[in-house]
Formats: sequence, C-alpha cells, structure tokens
Amino acid sequence: MRFLPIGPRTFLIELDDLKRTLDLLDAMQVDPVPGIAEIVPGARTLMIRTKVGVLADSVMLRATMTRQSGNTPAATCTGEAVELPVTYDGEDLADVAQHMGLTVAEVIAAHQAATWQVAFCGFAPGFAYMVGDDPRFRLPRRQSPRTRIPAGAVALADQFCGVYPQATPGGWQLIGRTVVPMWDMTREPPALLRPGVRCRFVQREASVYPVAIPAETPPSQGLRILSTAFPILFQDEGRLGHAGQGVAASGALDLGSLRRANRAVGNPSFAAALEITLGPVRLRAEEKMVVALAGAALASVDGVTIPQGAAFALDPGDEVSIAPPASG
Repeated sequence: MRFLPIGPRTFLIELDDLKRTLDLLDAMQVDPVPGIAEIVPGARTLMIRTKVGVLADSVMLRATMTRQSGNTPAATCTGEAVELPVTYDGEDLADVAQHMGLTVAEVIAAHQAATWQVAFCGFAPGFAYMVGDDPRFRLPRRQSPRTRIPAGAVALADQFCGVYPQATPGGWQLIGRTVVPMWDMTREPPALLRPGVRCRFVQREASVYPVAIPAETPPSQGLRILSTAFPILFQDEGRLGHAGQGVAASGALDLGSLRRANRAVGNPSFAAALEITLGPVRLRAEEKMVVALAGAALASVDGVTIPQGAAFALDPGDEVSIAPPASG
C-alpha cells in the first residue's frame, strides 16, 4: 500500500491490483473506520476523504487501514446484493460466445452463475464497473464503437460487466438489456449499483420501473437579468458524498461567499444562489425582495453603492448594477 497526499482532508491509497482494492473496500465497509467521510474506489486505488477536523495524514487512520488491508477477503464478504432481470438479445452475444469458445446458451448460463461485484463507478452517473468471479469473462472492446447504445444495455469489456444508465456512445460488447433504471434522482441513493454491491443477473422479463420526474415549478417573478458578460449559474453547496457513484460534488466555487450571502438574508447556508462570473451585470427586481451580494464585486442600486456583504431591500423596478471586480 502507498499513501499519496491530495489535500488536508483527502489522500489516495494505491494498491497492487483490483483484487486487493476490492478486499480493502469490503473490509472498510464491513468495519467502518472512524473519521472517514467518503471512499471513492478506482481499479487500483481508494480515494479517502476524511471528516471535518480529521487530517488526512493521521497516523492512527493510516495504521487502521493498513491493518484492515489484510482482512476480509472479498469472496467472504456479505454486503448488499441485487438481482437484475435481463433479456439476452444483445447484438454482440454471438461474437462473445465465439470469443469465449462457448455456445450462446453457455455464455448466458455462465453470466447468470457468476457473482458480479461493483468495483467502482464512472463514465456516467450510475455506470458501475462490475467484476465477476468467472475468469472466462475477459473480452476485448469492439474495434469500432457504436455512436449510440440504449439505456439498460448490459455489456462486457475486459474483465468488467456494466449496464448503460442512459443512451450514450460506447464500445463494449452488448449481450442483453434490462428495464431496471440504473440512475433515478427520486431514489435514495440515486445509483442502484454502488461500490461494493453484489449483483446477480437473472433471465426473465421484468416489470417496467418508471422513473419519476419531479413536477416543474411554475415560473414566478424575481430578479430579471437585463445583461451579463458571462453565464450566471444557480449554485448551492453541491452534493458531497456521492463521488463513489460517479457524481462530482460540484457546488459554488466560493463556498464562504455563498454562506455569507445566505446568512445575510436569513437563508439556510446551503440554499441555492446566483453565481456571477466577473461582470458587468445588470438585474431588475420584479417584486419586493431582500438580497445580498458576497464575494469580490460591489453592487449599486440606482447609483448608490451597497456595502460588501450587506443585505438590502429592492422594490419592483429597482435596478442592480454589478461592476467587474478589480481583485479578489
């Protein structure tokens, strides 16, 4: 094991191979290490993010994980398991059988008999790289990738099996399809297959699992953007803790300013705000409101400069001007 620093609360554990990585991931999920906020696995690495107040170079933290690296082989770990119904009608099923030296029926039987463990996620939210316990499943990618693979396609490449969560290009060998959604924002957590989860494939048709779509909020009056030099984005604190599902935290670039502006108007610190890039920007109030601007720039209302970070009231028709900041 090698411990590689990334930041004050983040470090990388580098291991020899995928099996040792899965063994350590299993051990840490069975017996969680105090002080760890998030584990983001890769093929030969685990990225560890610690909780607030726990430094990444903690000697005790590293000693605990070094000790765990020799425990709990992946084969004996009993974690969360799911069954996925599959219709085996993939376009590459016959080619896969030829690569493996089996009949199509034998490929299907072997795919169902194997236990597939999610090693890591990536490529797209909800796409899980699953590794099986049958060494025969080592297949090359297609020489020519497809420009569009439908959502739900079950595919193989190298030692991995994956299910495409949405329609995307791809070069994996297609063997079947499932109607179970891999990614559903109304589900908690959104990803069905997450690192450490075991999956068994079963050959049968399944009921359709509809993905709920939140109802659109009717438009309301507020601040109208009259002009802006660069895009203005809605940003909040982001979605920490989902990197293992293939979702970056994102969120506001300047979290301190986001929290100060929210506190100034009485919002929760994590509430969404408008993130303005440089400037100049002109806004007009369409109803009475209280706003605040935090960060590097200064705002003025009808020519009157507003103190940095202070909350101020707007009446309908008031215009707010934000000039490009000189520094900060």
